[in-house]
Amino acid sequence: MTGSSYDASGDRSIAAQHIGHAHTGDVIGLPAEILTAARDVPAPPRLTNLAPLPLCLGRDDALGDVRAALTRDRGMAITQASTVHGLGGIGKTTVALAYAHRYRHAYSLVWWINADSPARIEQSLAGLAVKLFPAWAGNANQDQRTAWATTWLQWHPGWLLVFDNVENPADLNPYLGALDGGHHLITSRRAIGWPRTIHTLSLGILHPDEAANLICAHAITGRTPTPHDLQAAHILAAELGHLPLALEQAGAYLAQNPTIGIDTYRRRLPAKLDKAADGLYIERTIAHIWTQTLQSLTVRNPLAVQVLRTLAWLAPDNIPISLLESPDSDSDALAEALGLLAAYSMATLAPGTISVHRLLQTVLRATAPTQPGRPLAGQHEAEHALTRALRVLPEPTTGPAPEWDTLIPHLIALATTTPPKHHNGSIATLYVTAAQYLYRQGHDARSIPLREATVALYEEHLGNTHPFTLASRNNLGNAYRVAGDFDRAVPLLEATVAQSEEHLGDSHPDTLISRNNLAVAYRAVGDFDRAVPLLEATVAQSEEHLGDSHPDTLISRNNLAVAYQEAGDFDRAITLLEAAVAQREQVLGDTHPATLTSRNNLGNAYQASGDFDRAIPLYRATLAQSEQVLGDTHPDTLASRNNLATAYRAAGDFDRAIPLLEATLAQSEQVLGDSHPDTLISRNNLANTYRVVGDFDRAVPLLEATVAQREHVLGDTHPNTLLSRNNLASAYQAGGDFDRAIPLYRASLAQFEQVLGGTHPSTLASRNNLAGAYQEVGDFDRAITLLEATVAQCEQVLGDTHPNTLISRNNLATAYRVAGDFDRAITLLEATVAQCEQVLGDTHPNTLTVRANLTYVRDAERRASR
Repeated sequence: MTGSSYDASGDRSIAAQHIGHAHTGDVIGLPAEILTAARDVPAPPRLTNLAPLPLCLGRDDALGDVRAALTRDRGMAITQASTVHGLGGIGKTTVALAYAHRYRHAYSLVWWINADSPARIEQSLAGLAVKLFPAWAGNANQDQRTAWATTWLQWHPGWLLVFDNVENPADLNPYLGALDGGHHLITSRRAIGWPRTIHTLSLGILHPDEAANLICAHAITGRTPTPHDLQAAHILAAELGHLPLALEQAGAYLAQNPTIGIDTYRRRLPAKLDKAADGLYIERTIAHIWTQTLQSLTVRNPLAVQVLRTLAWLAPDNIPISLLESPDSDSDALAEALGLLAAYSMATLAPGTISVHRLLQTVLRATAPTQPGRPLAGQHEAEHALTRALRVLPEPTTGPAPEWDTLIPHLIALATTTPPKHHNGSIATLYVTAAQYLYRQGHDARSIPLREATVALYEEHLGNTHPFTLASRNNLGNAYRVAGDFDRAVPLLEATVAQSEEHLGDSHPDTLISRNNLAVAYRAVGDFDRAVPLLEATVAQSEEHLGDSHPDTLISRNNLAVAYQEAGDFDRAITLLEAAVAQREQVLGDTHPATLTSRNNLGNAYQASGDFDRAIPLYRATLAQSEQVLGDTHPDTLASRNNLATAYRAAGDFDRAIPLLEATLAQSEQVLGDSHPDTLISRNNLANTYRVVGDFDRAVPLLEATVAQREHVLGDTHPNTLLSRNNLASAYQAGGDFDRAIPLYRASLAQFEQVLGGTHPSTLASRNNLAGAYQEVGDFDRAITLLEATVAQCEQVLGDTHPNTLISRNNLATAYRVAGDFDRAITLLEATVAQCEQVLGDTHPNTLTVRANLTYVRDAERRASR
């Protein structure tokens, strides 16, 4: 039998609710008839949501490269994809749009996706579901529409998906792998970080001749450009750095003002800019031409300037035109202003929406005029537009709210870009409402910009210790923790607890909540010495001041039980969790999210103690309820699914464990992000399961990646980082690579002993694994000494029949046998077989392994005695 290794079970036992009510953290379960519709609904002929074909000069080579990359046979690649990357304003979106138009007849469907965040990707895919299956999608929530569209794309090959403006390559992981029946075309400023299966095309500035032709194509109509026109265009193009966005906007200005020649326009521009090839230069270039456009727009249509400055503070894509409308506005005047902005290439119009280039927004905000004591130009209008739109909507207290889903990206953009020390009480209230809505949907990490803006506003206008300020700071700390940003979460929560104790009192309910959340943050970073005493004190105070069955008391008690379990104290953990489940069922109800959390954590404790007969049925029931109550992709549902899969694996049911872990990892990457701590837990567990079944080609690279990510996200000595290192060493050992396995085992064991102590279950597992590696390389003296100590400690700490105790006994018996001590090997194996049959069952893989070892030792003894 090989050495044991550990998995993180991924309980999510706390997240902020209100000031800090803690609960744990969803995959969309679609009815069978809806999934069948995804298979049977055909695409309308040449369905597309493309914007109009742009003028795209000088990019024929780039278009040819994209086509070649997308049609090339890429061997083992799951998808064929091309990424067009470059600086803002370089023309990435124009090239992608030109490609999509040129080759649209080669595809069954072409769908444009705004991809600057996971939320925007989901919105775009949800829109595809509405186009394909409106009868159902009109009444479905966004998560359900997204899941249906993804399923449809899996059934129907031959499509093109264009992911525009990808900020983080990891945002595409759920799609590049799962959707392999068509082409993915990506635009991004990111030049690195793409999978090796993705061809990358670095897009540069235009050739001087093509740049001059682009200006002339806009500015000169009805005749052929003269040599003088071309010479003037060459000079202007050089002045603008041959940057496509600047050239297009300069050409659009000239087209709108035909009496102004190219030479005159160039002379009116400000002084020449330094030609540094960086983002700052490009921003200055856009500002360079903006001065002239602003003057012209101000004269022709002042409303257009006002609208453009308002758009600068919102998200760049798909801004609802209704946001710009008010009861006293003139719809005809607004339509004229928007049309003029489109004519000047300052914005892109689509039915019902308008979009603005991100770089132009940056310039508009940087050059926005202001008056003392007043917001920057356009900022107040943006705030007023969002307040007007959101205030008439029902507050999203339960379930999905599609109208809020549409407007929250614009609210986040406003929160992110608002200068410090600007206060608007109405918008602050909307920030809080939107943040709490995201939290309830399991997306607390996405609420961070809203919570940061709220904290800044409250600190500035209510003071550093006002109860609202403390509440918002507590919620921000929890959002940081959920996002895995412990370096910001812990100090912020520590400061909040200290201030709450001083200004609200030691036993104030909000102080207790903040203290509970700080303790959970300590637990998340593996600091049990601070987590357990703080939780014990918080539980005692909650019982005294709030009552034994108050929801906040139950939260703290649940979290204390989880801390006991993670610190290796299973008896106290199980007793406390069983009581917590019973109380939550009585107080909150059988399907309340907090009740499901306690059940999930109780299943973890059962599994950790080796009681699979109670763990697996409890996991199954909890997962079914989570899917029904929270949704299929809620973080708590993902955690339950992960835990059930690891229990299957621990019980030897790999046929159910591996598919469930693969699906959970893909969903975690999509919902939580590639480097979220819970995603890392799922990745570790899947990789370790590959190792157990002998699939080292998949196990080792996945474990190496997980170790690197955990070192970066959690730190070098976090228990989960050490866990992944131990599992990686086990994979090296199983593959026969002892030169890498043994040093990694030694380092991991030393760190386990230092961080968790000499008798923590993770330390014992690491010690057992190192001994097994010594044995395999023939160092029996060190192996036996280490294993004897490990068995004794396992019996004392975990109990005589714990699965890890049985593994250590089997390994010690094997070491005795290899060293020629058959009597001790047989005696130990006979006892271990009996215990395995009793605890794990007669056909469990570990039972079969120990029984086979006993047979082998008996045969070896008979051969030796002849």
